[in-house]
Formats: sequence, structure tokens, C-alpha cells
Amino acid sequence: MKYLLATLWVNFLLIAICNANSRPNVVILLSDDLGYKDIGCYGGPVKTAALDKLAEGGVRFTDFYSGCAVCSPSRATLLTGRHHIRTGVYSWIHNSTQKSHLMKREVTIAEVLKSQGYQTGHFGKWHLGLPTDQRKKPTPADHGFDYWFATDNNASPSHHNPRNFIRNGSPVGELEGYSCQLVVDEAMGWLDKNYDKSKGPFFLNVWFHEPHAPIAAPKEISDLYQGDKKAKVYSGTIDNTDRAITRLVKKLSSVAPVEDTIIIYASDNGSYRSDRVGNLKGKKGVNWDGGIRVPGIFYWPGKIQKGRIVDAPAGLVDVLPTLCSILDIPNPVGKHIDGSNLKPILFGNDSDFKRHQPLFWHLQKSRPIVAMRDGQYSLVAQPDYELSRHNLFKEEWIPTIKKGGYKNFELFDLKKDPGQKNNIANANPEIVETLKKKLLSINKSIMSEGVDWHLPKQ
Repeated sequence: MKYLLATLWVNFLLIAICNANSRPNVVILLSDDLGYKDIGCYGGPVKTAALDKLAEGGVRFTDFYSGCAVCSPSRATLLTGRHHIRTGVYSWIHNSTQKSHLMKREVTIAEVLKSQGYQTGHFGKWHLGLPTDQRKKPTPADHGFDYWFATDNNASPSHHNPRNFIRNGSPVGELEGYSCQLVVDEAMGWLDKNYDKSKGPFFLNVWFHEPHAPIAAPKEISDLYQGDKKAKVYSGTIDNTDRAITRLVKKLSSVAPVEDTIIIYASDNGSYRSDRVGNLKGKKGVNWDGGIRVPGIFYWPGKIQKGRIVDAPAGLVDVLPTLCSILDIPNPVGKHIDGSNLKPILFGNDSDFKRHQPLFWHLQKSRPIVAMRDGQYSLVAQPDYELSRHNLFKEEWIPTIKKGGYKNFELFDLKKDPGQKNNIANANPEIVETLKKKLLSINKSIMSEGVDWHLPKQ
């Protein structure tokens, strides 16, 4: 009997290893504060040969959205497929004054893939909470990453020669070079020194700091661009990042055939420069499309139809359920997943795609405070309460936010009016009422899971 059980267990392990080895590697590339009209394949002024090639070889979404109009919550949404308030992240995290962080109870992409035999690494900006002398918070290791090389927030003092990177819990000290290149150096080093192909595929989470301020880029790159000094350097940081991505993609192709790796690229929110959001309204920090619409590229040669441009609304919230579907992995049990599975679109079966819930955004400091995208329509609203407009999120605001309602609803047809210039709410009361019910239902569900950081027990 013992021999039989041992044999069955060995066979089970062999099957698990074979299944893991047959699955593709996964790489997520995320820029920081990069606008909808920054990179070449989206009509932007920056030369981005690497990203353009990924778009040409895969699917490029015209109406792709971040998880939030600012950093931390958007990243929480990407990793979990859930609205960021459900995950404990209401706004951008300031470790020294807030208890907020991505909750350990959440199930991330890294944890999902690790459970299936993936080797996992995070490289670059984190901004989902790290421990301080005063506060015990999880690290990337607590969220499924075997290896991590990260900064709490932005590269400091700038992208050039940063001195605030942490490797697996230990400060690294000052580094020489530019952040995007250093992040790629570390990821490539991990592939050389830590990755063991015999143990299964890998998941690399590569989150760049560029072009978030304070900015820096090599002068010879910045001088290729027009504008004042800040504009040139801003463009230079994006160009430099693309060059780093070129190196990484080349390395990936040397580690495994290109058809064995899925690459996803996006930005965490819109640009802080109004000249880099195209004809969209608003910019970083607000729930107009200029603050939340970003590039979105999916690349998997030989699997995803290449060269397709898709106008179906999609976003970072969809990444987890999409990967789970592609890899034949169940969504996390017991978690309300706000995102939808994009696999039908990626494989050219657009008519089979069904979004189970409209895209929804909430950010306390934004006006409008909420936004929802349902098909061609955008519905936005203002809060029916007032709080101080402090840049830092105050956790004592949470009870008011969770109980608060909305007023002054505005409706926009993004097919006809992508710049959200013409409010058509008065002419379409039935559409407004239908969408309003959906928005309030989603809002109620999200707020019911919101963490009460203001309470002493948290």
C-alpha cells in the first residue's frame, strides 16, 4: 500500500512538473505616469522601437485603462484583478504616515502562478507598502515573489544613480546608472543566476520608474527630442526605458523561444503632462480619460493574432483573469474578480467576449470622484460630501468615503466624443438611470470590502 501511494505521489508530481513546463513564461512591463500619447505606436513623439515591435507582433488596445488615476491603487488592481479599495489601497501609499498596504489576504498574479510551479521575481517600483521602523507591512515576498529588487516609491534622488533600492529586504545603497537600465540588469541577472528551467516557467514583474518625476535621462538621448529641458528629459526617460526593454526582450529570446513567453505592457496611469494625453480630457490624478486611459499591448508570437488593433474597452483589471484563462488556471477562490477575461479578443474571437461588469474607478481626491466605462459610454459623478483636498490620503476619511454618495452625474459617448466635451446626460435620462444603477451597485460591493484602516485594530 505504501509503495502504491508513493508511486501515485511521484506520478502526480511528474504530471504537475510537465504541466508547469508546458506553460509559457509571463512578463509584465509597467511604465510609471506614461501618457496615452507618449509612445510611437500610439502616435506619440518618443521613438519606441521595442514597444512598437511588440504592438506589431501582438494586440494593441486603443481603449485600455489603468486601475486608478494614481500609482499604488492601480498596481493593486493589476496584481489582483480586483478594485483597489477591496485590496486595502484607497490612494497612493505614504508608508510613514499610513497603515495602508496591499492586504496579505489578497491573491496576486505572482501567488497564482507560483502555485502552478512558476518561479517569480519583481523588479522595479513597488509602492504597495513596505515595512518601516514604526509599521509592520508585507513585502513582495509575502505576495508571491521568490525574489525582489524594488523601491518603496520613486527612484531617489532621481532616475540617475538611485540609492533607495532594496534587494530581498536588504538596502542596496547607491547604484550607478539609470533606473530603467538597472531594473533590466537585475532581471537579466536573475535569469542567469536564479532561474532554473528544469523547475518550470518564470514570471517577471518589471515595473519601471520612468517617466515619473523626479526625472533624469542621458543627455545624448534627451537631446534627440523637441521642447524645453523638462520636455526633452521626459521624452528621454521613455526612450531610455524602451532601450532597456530592447535588451530585456533580446535576453528573453535567448532564454526561451519567443513563442514561449507572453509579454504585457501598460502604464499605471495617465501622464502628469497635459501635452501627452492626446485629445483626452484631464491628466494623472483625475478620473477623466486623460488620467486613466493608457497604452495596452499583449504579445505572444504564434498564439495571439499579430498586428491587431482592438477598440473594445479593457484594462489592467483584466490581466489576472485573462492570464488564468490562457493558462487554464482557476481564478482565486472566494474573491470577487472585477476584471474580465480578454482571451477571446486576444485570440481573434471578439464576439465571444463578454464583460461581466463595467470598468469602474474611484479616487477620493479626484473630481469627478467616480467614473464608469460601459461599452461606448462614460458616466462620471461628483461626491455628495466634502473632505479636505489634501494630497496625502487621510485614513480617518474612510468612514465618510464608504458611506458617501454621488451627485451631478454626467454622461459621455466616447465613440463620438473621446475628449469628453459634450455632456449628454440631459438628453439621455434612461441611459443615465441604467448606468447609475450599475455604478451604485459596483460601488456598494467595493465599499463593503474596504479595509477600515482608521480603526485601531487594523
